[in-house]
Amino acid sequence: MPRQSPSAAGEPPATVSTATLIQRLRDGDDLAREHLVERCLPLLKRWAQGRLPHSARDVSDTDDLVQVTLMRALGRVESFESRGQGAFLAYLRQILVNMSRDEIRKAARRPIATEVDEELPDSVRSPYEQSVDAETRAAYERALEALEEHQRNAVILRLEFGMSYSEIAIELERPSANAARVMVSRALTRMAQAMG
Repeated sequence: MPRQSPSAAGEPPATVSTATLIQRLRDGDDLAREHLVERCLPLLKRWAQGRLPHSARDVSDTDDLVQVTLMRALGRVESFESRGQGAFLAYLRQILVNMSRDEIRKAARRPIATEVDEELPDSVRSPYEQSVDAETRAAYERALEALEEHQRNAVILRLEFGMSYSEIAIELERPSANAARVMVSRALTRMAQAMG
């Protein structure tokens, strides 16, 4: 007989870590998949908001990428090897990053048909502005990769998924929101030093 879901057992899904939900799914909990979707879908949508350039959106809408990301990850949940708390959300982020890059490459290969209105002000960023943004993103990614796994996951959950410290404490199985805040602060300090 399948195990009951967190809410069916009286435990609200918001107080259960993603790692626990994954284990429950693997153990046959029929509602664990639904709870994972409820937990991850809004986080992925928030993360993906505005990250896909407009030129790439006509092929794949951001919501479509989020849905495909979640379907791919849940389809591979049996073979997913966690490297610690928060690893599944970091895994989702990486799938979405890779899919976004693929969509951007596809969009760059096809011509864009546009009409130019001579009255519109030029809103195109200069090559300098674009390179500074690219350099900053690259420095951020390098600094993020230099962190220990638990610190990296804490930063991703806070900065990229916009989770509260209470949510991070649950996800990373820390004793309190304050403990999660301290972990994030220390990780950000290390990143700032690496980027500076």
